[in-house]
Amino acid sequence: MGTQAPTDLHYETKKVHTRTAEEKAIDDWLPISSSRNAKWWYSAFHNVTAMVGAGVLSLPYAMSELGWGPGVTVLIISWIITLYTLWQMVEMHEMVPGKRFDRYHELGQHAFGKKLGLWIVVPQQLVVEVGVDIVYMVTGGKSLKKFHDLVCKHPCKDIRLTYFIMIFASVHFVLCHLPNFNSISGVSLAAAIMSLSYSTIAWGASVKKGVQPDVQYGYKATTTPGTVFNFFGALGDVAFAYAGHNVVLEIQATIPSTPEKPSKGPMWRGVIVAYVVVALCYFPVALIGYWVFGNNVEDNILISLEKPTWLIAMANMFVVVHVIGSYQIYAMPVFDMIETLLVKKLRFKPSWILRFVTRNIYVAFTMFVGITFPFFGGLLGFFGGFAFAPTTYFLPCIMWLAIYKPRRYSLSWLTNWICIVLGVILMVVAPIGGLRQIILSAKTYKFYS
Repeated sequence: MGTQAPTDLHYETKKVHTRTAEEKAIDDWLPISSSRNAKWWYSAFHNVTAMVGAGVLSLPYAMSELGWGPGVTVLIISWIITLYTLWQMVEMHEMVPGKRFDRYHELGQHAFGKKLGLWIVVPQQLVVEVGVDIVYMVTGGKSLKKFHDLVCKHPCKDIRLTYFIMIFASVHFVLCHLPNFNSISGVSLAAAIMSLSYSTIAWGASVKKGVQPDVQYGYKATTTPGTVFNFFGALGDVAFAYAGHNVVLEIQATIPSTPEKPSKGPMWRGVIVAYVVVALCYFPVALIGYWVFGNNVEDNILISLEKPTWLIAMANMFVVVHVIGSYQIYAMPVFDMIETLLVKKLRFKPSWILRFVTRNIYVAFTMFVGITFPFFGGLLGFFGGFAFAPTTYFLPCIMWLAIYKPRRYSLSWLTNWICIVLGVILMVVAPIGGLRQIILSAKTYKFYS
């Protein structure tokens, strides 16, 4: 699979060697291709940080809209499908001898052609990465506010969410200037540890609280259309929770690779560790959170948990640290795209001033949108279906079919088509539920309140 004639290898190697000194200098400056000395465990905690985001805290709420049977089924099937599509991407990273697909859109261009590949992948990847960063701005701000409100009860003045989002953004105005993926590995490691910590606190505190006396597991909506729309939105929440594929090739690009020791070995080891951590975080939080609170659970489980105060305050602070790392993981490929466009297409000179201006503008943009539209649950559902479903659930399968062309009705062919069908259904229905939730929230929302 993926083997080619020696002439191809010679041709590819020759092509790599004929890069000009200027192109090499640009590649050494760009965030994704500048550093290739990562170890396998970098892959593990980068993937945990990318995957186990704020989405885990909304899983009990998603369960309340899905119900026990469909909820458990959707969680398990999503875990299996996304692990499979992640394996495909790791395999495809170096399918052409002598060449590495360092970015999602480069793999898309190889599968669909130079122009079409860009148009298929880049808009979706940007929606995912910018969308996640906006949602994380809101999550970071909300968690800071919750921490403040828990720690400072009576003498403290009530402070607007807007200001907390600005405080959260201020950290990123500093961190966004770290040059590449390897330079954020410390932040990413801290974030990965925090994600396991606050997930454990979320389900542990729920167990301690015990099943609520008035708990109900029926659907919250009183009308059939309401139930159906909520169900659709919850599918988007689950899709959002499995969103790490958008940065997986970029993470793999940081691992060294030789013909004897390709990067897929250490990368896959890191992915397996990451997926075990994902299971340890997602399943207990989703199932125990729903079991304890039923359909009264909030769209962020930590809001439902008021006591013990110190523990919930600490968990909210862990969330803040985690989404700081996650924000950077998703921002790095965006920085790479912006800087590639400016330096390679528009011929700007690679410099720290260019980086300083573009990255600060990006952080300011995500902060402004987050302040303007902080509908956390609705945003998750909308973005979850709209862009996460294609890039996570079925785009890798389409690329696999286009490149490897497995025999019709073979196991590989059938598996990929099942993933594609399920992914397309998810992409169609989830944004409908998410958009309805945003519209309902917007009715009662005062801008910049």
